[in-house]
Amino acid sequence: MEVVSGRRNGRPTLEEVAALAGVGRGTVSRVINGSPRVSEQAREAVVRAVAELGYVPNQAARALAGNRTDAVALVIPETEARLFAEPYFLDLIRGVSAELADADKQLLLTLVRTGSERERLEQYLAAQRVDGVLLASVHGDDPLPDRITRLGLPVVMNGRRSEAERVAYVDSDNIGAGRAAVAHLVGRGRCRIATISGPLDMYVARARLGGYRAGLAEAGIPPDESLVATADFTEEGGRLAMRELLERDPGLDAVFAASDVMAAGARGVLRETGRRVPEDVALVGVDDSAVARLMDPPLTSVRQPIEEMGRTMTRLLLQKIAEASGAGAAATASAEATRGAAMGATAGAAEEATAGAAARPEEPRRVLPTELIVRDSS
Repeated sequence: MEVVSGRRNGRPTLEEVAALAGVGRGTVSRVINGSPRVSEQAREAVVRAVAELGYVPNQAARALAGNRTDAVALVIPETEARLFAEPYFLDLIRGVSAELADADKQLLLTLVRTGSERERLEQYLAAQRVDGVLLASVHGDDPLPDRITRLGLPVVMNGRRSEAERVAYVDSDNIGAGRAAVAHLVGRGRCRIATISGPLDMYVARARLGGYRAGLAEAGIPPDESLVATADFTEEGGRLAMRELLERDPGLDAVFAASDVMAAGARGVLRETGRRVPEDVALVGVDDSAVARLMDPPLTSVRQPIEEMGRTMTRLLLQKIAEASGAGAAATASAEATRGAAMGATAGAAEEATAGAAARPEEPRRVLPTELIVRDSS
């Protein structure tokens, strides 16, 4: 191994790190860029060499060499009013921002509210101005995740569009959330348990509603569709749904709202109609946000780790970006090797080698656990 010493001036170079570590320049680059396609032994050698030489990567040079921008887009198809009224999004952004800051990446927050804004976003992404995309609040018929994937950009979603989602995602156990809420209310002696669902074109709403129905079945309570109302995850939606439920069944004794914000709207209507919480009607929400803690009485809520979901989806995206960078270099090397092999092999063997190089791993998926936090509302 060649040992680099006696350098008179200037900052250490990538080549010097490679020589000291006894590896190739490409291996050093993959370690620095966080690619998983490096052996542990090589990684340790590079880390020791970096520390010994005091090597500091040049971010601008790295971005240019890897055709990267060191920026990530977080796309939320909601209005500003919804974004800032909903604690969920603020916690999610906090997690994403913290993880990107740790990785020295820039965050581009984009709200998409209209068809024209969607077209402009797609044009912006097609120009490769970001290295990857995070998506939140995606509805079931939204083609945007697939379109971004076809542009060749890594993408990770917060939540999913359906049970058969093809795109990488990070979600929470929404079915378990509904089941836990109903089990808790049944344990409190409630038997006329209503629910306020989110919009049913969103998987998260369907999953929580499915958990509610599963909880009733497990408790031996027959389903009653008159106790199901659909809203839109807003406080006003919760108010309208609560009025609808009380008109259908004035004797209901519990409500599971699929978000804390909708539970706040329901709480207002219960108070206006002279019903005490929890004496007359017990109330449970989802998210365990500041809304739940500040409500009067404090709201029992199913906690989902929102900030951690933001961090986890960002880590997955950064991993996909690193793999994509490594795959580009590997594809070039593989193509050269295939061309060389093809000179002395059959065309079928060359095609097989090319097909192997083009193979893609299964998209990553993570489902984080939820936890019931019991307070005075139930």
